[in-house]
Amino acid sequence: MTVKVAIAQINSIVGDFAGNSAKIVAYCRRAAALGADIVVTPELSLAGYPPEDLLLRPSFYAKCAQALDALRADLAPLAGLHVVVGHPIRRGDARFNAASVLLDGALAGTYCKYDLPNDAVFDEKRYFSSADVPLVFAVKGVNFGINICEDTWSAHAPARAKAAGAQVLLVPNASPYHMNKQHLRYETMRANVVVQDMSLVYANLIGGQDELIFDGDSFAMGRDGRLCARLRHFEEDLQIVEFDGADPLPAAIADELPVAAQVYKALVLGVRDYIQKNGFPHVLIGLSGGVDSALTLAVAVDALGADRVRAVMMPSPYTAEISWLDSREMVQRLGVRYDEISINDCFTAFRGTLATEFAGLKEDTTEENIQARIRGTILMALSNKHGSIVLTTGNKSEMAVGYCTLYGDMAGGFAVIKDIAKTLVYRLCDYRNTLSDVIPQRILTRAPSAELRPDQTDQDSLPPYEVLDGIMQRFMEENQSTAEIVQAGYRSEDVERIVRLIKINEYKRRQAPIGIRVTHRAFGRDWRYPITSKFRD
Repeated sequence: MTVKVAIAQINSIVGDFAGNSAKIVAYCRRAAALGADIVVTPELSLAGYPPEDLLLRPSFYAKCAQALDALRADLAPLAGLHVVVGHPIRRGDARFNAASVLLDGALAGTYCKYDLPNDAVFDEKRYFSSADVPLVFAVKGVNFGINICEDTWSAHAPARAKAAGAQVLLVPNASPYHMNKQHLRYETMRANVVVQDMSLVYANLIGGQDELIFDGDSFAMGRDGRLCARLRHFEEDLQIVEFDGADPLPAAIADELPVAAQVYKALVLGVRDYIQKNGFPHVLIGLSGGVDSALTLAVAVDALGADRVRAVMMPSPYTAEISWLDSREMVQRLGVRYDEISINDCFTAFRGTLATEFAGLKEDTTEENIQARIRGTILMALSNKHGSIVLTTGNKSEMAVGYCTLYGDMAGGFAVIKDIAKTLVYRLCDYRNTLSDVIPQRILTRAPSAELRPDQTDQDSLPPYEVLDGIMQRFMEENQSTAEIVQAGYRSEDVERIVRLIKINEYKRRQAPIGIRVTHRAFGRDWRYPITSKFRD
């Protein structure tokens, strides 16, 4: 006799108890129709993840408890189906990250998370208490235990489940994406679960929640560490994994995506969910004829459709003709609304207004920043008037060294490529053009430029992006010292300059809109450096 376990890889919305419940019920009905005995949903699937400081509000737990009661009743007609649902609970003054087993309209048991992550983007110790009581239940003679996400990243909780009699571990997850994260998950599960001679079913969340992306990629793994099933990456999915005793039988294994495809899909999912979950009708992008705005535009159209995207070109006296031509060609290929609004008159008016104040002083970055701020003002005016959210187009390399303008090109509501280094921007554009040729080739081959002064290029002010990105990654993402970076082969003057720029521009990044996280360390939740500091390596 076999046991059928369904992985429900669903996209929950934080605080949408009614919507999340309806989705869980719909997936459970589909699973029951396929003969499932157990359905596993992701971590905090009923409440959405992460609820952050909503977890400090008693009313949040009251609403969740009501939703759980209603969910039990809605699932009661699915006789014999064990449904593992993630939710927060309060017990007295303590709060727990829990997963309950619902069966025939009753609460068959509740497991509370033991290991609470408190690094990188996680701060669960701010909200939850730890519990150390295993939960094991039997279905057709097979003992199933439950761990929640971080529990399986160390040995204690799996060992406790094994000691309590578990043969198969069910693991609800809300494991956020970063590049190549899935391989780290596999290795960790082999180290901490399979070593206990247990099979596992890993049900991961899918969807965008503010800057975090949850990529799905749920899977089942045998006691020998062999991957037996894998769900789709960056899409909702449902899959049955059949067990012969405690051993999973081979099932469908979704294709593994190359890194560029992963990241591009993460950006598309992040934009789609941020816009749709927050109810914005349209998005607005300032198009420059450069590679960053081109990638942002392509992602936005793929996420939302051309009818919900508007591009605005705002030329200045320094805008090259090829920037006009390439912008016009790209919007024609994508079919989005496109407008050109010159900033020349505004720039002249600003210069006139400030002429007395600036008398006798040379033109410098002040005049460059005025142009960027005029553009930001125009975009925000259009946003206010039409209800569209502005998608900013700055990349991680620029954000790192402050090659961006407060209240100018940083003005907007969502930073799509905020965690994408400039060198990766080009890789993603190349990848997108393999799907269909939407980004004109000249955008990818011409020297990048802000076009805020005559004949300007980025490399007038910055080292080559291959150098900048390498130093940034080692210092910011890998926590290497300046000496270690120099030993890796970078020139000391480049290292000192880039590190100094990263440090002194923290005040800008604190004022930037949130953006999509795709690396293991992004500016934002991962990066908490003081603005005021005298520390030097």
